[in-house]
Amino acid sequence: MKRVLSLFLMSVLIGAASFTLKQEEKYKYPFQNPELSIDARVNDLVSRLTLEEKVAQMLNAAPAIDRLGIPSYDWWNEVLHGVARTPYKVTVYPQAIGMAATFDTISLKQMADFSALEGRAIYNKAIEEGKSGQRYVGLTYWTPNINIFRDPRWGRGQETYGEDPFLTAMLGRAFVRGLQGDDPKYLKAAACAKHYAVHSGPEPERHVFNATPSNYDLWDTYLPAFEELVVNADVAGVMCAYNAFRGEPCCGSDVLMNDILRNQWQFTGYVTSDCWAIDDFFKNHKTHPDAASASADAVMHGTDLDCGTDAYKALVQAVKNGQITERQIDVSVKRLFTIRFRLGMFDPAAMVAYAQTPSSVLESAPHQAHSLKMARQSMVLLKNDKNTLPLRKNLKKIAVVGPNADNPIAVLGNYNGLPSEIVTALEGIREKVGPNTEVVYERASTFTKDTLLVYSDISKRLSIDGKPGVKAEYFDNKELKGQPIATRQEAGISNAWQEGETVVGNMKAYDFTARYTTDYTADKDGTITFEVEGDDGYRFFVDGKQQLDAWSRNRWGAKTYKLPTEKGKTYRLMVEYLQDGGKASIAMRAGNLARTDFKALANRVKDADAIVFVGGISPQLEGEEMKVDEPGFEGGDRTTIMLPQVQTDLMKVLKATGKPVVFVMMTGSAIATPWESENIPAIVNAWYAGQSAGTAIADVLFGDYNPAGRLPVTFYKSDKDLPPFSDYSMEGRTYRYFNGQPLYSFGHGLSYTTFKYDQLAVPATAKANSPITVRVRVTNTGKMDGEEVVQLYTSREVAGYKTPIRALKGFQRISLKKGESKVVTFQLRPQDMTVIAEDGTAKHLSGNVQISVGGSQPDAKTKKSKKTVEGTVALQ
Repeated sequence: MKRVLSLFLMSVLIGAASFTLKQEEKYKYPFQNPELSIDARVNDLVSRLTLEEKVAQMLNAAPAIDRLGIPSYDWWNEVLHGVARTPYKVTVYPQAIGMAATFDTISLKQMADFSALEGRAIYNKAIEEGKSGQRYVGLTYWTPNINIFRDPRWGRGQETYGEDPFLTAMLGRAFVRGLQGDDPKYLKAAACAKHYAVHSGPEPERHVFNATPSNYDLWDTYLPAFEELVVNADVAGVMCAYNAFRGEPCCGSDVLMNDILRNQWQFTGYVTSDCWAIDDFFKNHKTHPDAASASADAVMHGTDLDCGTDAYKALVQAVKNGQITERQIDVSVKRLFTIRFRLGMFDPAAMVAYAQTPSSVLESAPHQAHSLKMARQSMVLLKNDKNTLPLRKNLKKIAVVGPNADNPIAVLGNYNGLPSEIVTALEGIREKVGPNTEVVYERASTFTKDTLLVYSDISKRLSIDGKPGVKAEYFDNKELKGQPIATRQEAGISNAWQEGETVVGNMKAYDFTARYTTDYTADKDGTITFEVEGDDGYRFFVDGKQQLDAWSRNRWGAKTYKLPTEKGKTYRLMVEYLQDGGKASIAMRAGNLARTDFKALANRVKDADAIVFVGGISPQLEGEEMKVDEPGFEGGDRTTIMLPQVQTDLMKVLKATGKPVVFVMMTGSAIATPWESENIPAIVNAWYAGQSAGTAIADVLFGDYNPAGRLPVTFYKSDKDLPPFSDYSMEGRTYRYFNGQPLYSFGHGLSYTTFKYDQLAVPATAKANSPITVRVRVTNTGKMDGEEVVQLYTSREVAGYKTPIRALKGFQRISLKKGESKVVTFQLRPQDMTVIAEDGTAKHLSGNVQISVGGSQPDAKTKKSKKTVEGTVALQ
């Protein structure tokens, strides 16, 4: 029997050895074998690379290594609110700040899951089409932006989840888990927490700014969301910021990168620099003499990838100089390849479920439905006096007025993709009321001026070389050098491409130039105004003389030139266009500038049953490092939080008609509207709500959707409420430390129904370092089904310690039918009850903690109306 068993075991071992040999014979190198661990495969692969090959893999555009069968890969991709900048049509959800207004982690996780699916479909499609090494088709997304929106003047605050560390952390965690998936082996996509860690403007100073917050503010405000994503959400990547932190560039910070991220939080994922941030070491911060020293220092601080520049190429020389060892470089290269292996990039598609995602998921019905759902959820009803809203659908006439009423650019926000269809507010209202209601539209003004260009159709007056239209020449360089790679006749100048999309032939929409030439024959004596608008730079010439100069990488928007004309005379027009990364668009229009007579406009709409003014601001004005020539805006930021005066002036005239005026405000940040909040009966904050913005706005205005969005930022009354923009102290900032009276509080949002809170259950005592369960009953006491955002705040005073006025520590979005009650349960974590000491350490201290639960922050009015309830727990 023993002999039989021994023979059996020997045969098993021989069979296993034979299987292993067959597996090894199947693959030329061990790193190709999916049966091995990822660590073993990465170690094998990196061991086969030369120093030069390793360094090249540390650039965002990592080249192919043909001798080992490693394909090229560009790490740079974005998925802020849907896959961004891709050449394919995708689903576009509300801007991040709008999604934060939903206060719904479930919806946000679903959005991230759907976006990851679309990203997989794009990646798979790019492989099929031989585009896998291009930018914006990869699976490594540099999202979410979890910086704290500490100051409403910051133009990129629209990309964040608002001003509160807890809300940001919970929404960021949901996003990461949705995007990265739950497969035990493979990532669906790789998320990246940015911009680590103290970064929120001003935009014009971001490459030189030195942030010096206290340890208290660092750990109380700026770090909690990053800690949550790194420690609890297992985010794959982190992006370090442009600015310096306490005198060291963030990507080379001892405190942020080595002490906290790698040592305290034990982060093992990859770190990318923000794009061009390594160059800032020696060009702007002046902390390093050259690229070699800057690159070596960044890598030794754990920055694995250099985005946007080729500074890291100097690492080869840095190794030769003894500034860094090749072994230290190996650490970074292994981290980078680990992510690519975890994404299944080196395994057969049959082994990776995500690799089989079909193109049919792009803009699929469930995705579009979810975009509309989140747009509806994001709407915040700020004010609704005398039940002005909802409007009746059987109105005879409705006037839709304002610069955002029919603006498809605004609803998409920034860092966006392009959908097949965009619904503006005007279109949504027209669709909602149907053919029996007259809808009149007046743009009335720009965002900041009452003078508009009234466009004329000049297409029949444009020709070149005897052919109608415009001669378009395209160059595959940024200098208009050499012969154009393509020349063609176009009807006019009106082009828009996503970055990387095909422009003509094999030329992609990235780092190219174009020249458009045509002859314009005037049809009368007088003047005509030409408007040129481009993304990025352009120049405009008339008869060889330059009249407009916006030749810059920054986003310049539109400029105008008034041309005196003689009837029958021909003028040679030429537009030169520069695309320098990012979006690509160029357009030339013509017409005559005219100042809008507001009183005459009001007279035209005074017989309307209701007037909807759709204004606010736009990503055309606020965003990332932009050049904007408009009052109140600078470099992408705002110099004032006041609503532009021209819009207030117009609403004053509209209100004077005596008809109900509804203000629909689009914005990515808090706007001060003191006159409107006092005088306009109904105000809806609509953010930049994505492709279905107009439908969602109309649903709210006419009562087909009961709004329940909440403000993720404080809306202050005026600029006087704000500390200096460049001050990173949290004193006087956000609802947690602002002692004044805001216009609208963080967490504010009205409904068409009413809710009552009672039966709050809070333990009388609890251990200071243990979880606490809180329960409350919520009842819909109104006449309409609706949703409520139940918010839990804590407040405490501890002698010798600084504490917030109050802090959000729990929230749930629930749905209640009229008359229905639900018991909502919160589980407070031990860290939710800690106090931050001056040195930044978290303390579990005894003492009383006040707990408030309601549909908003607590105040005397909400307590009296039973919209909030309070209790106290004694920590021991």
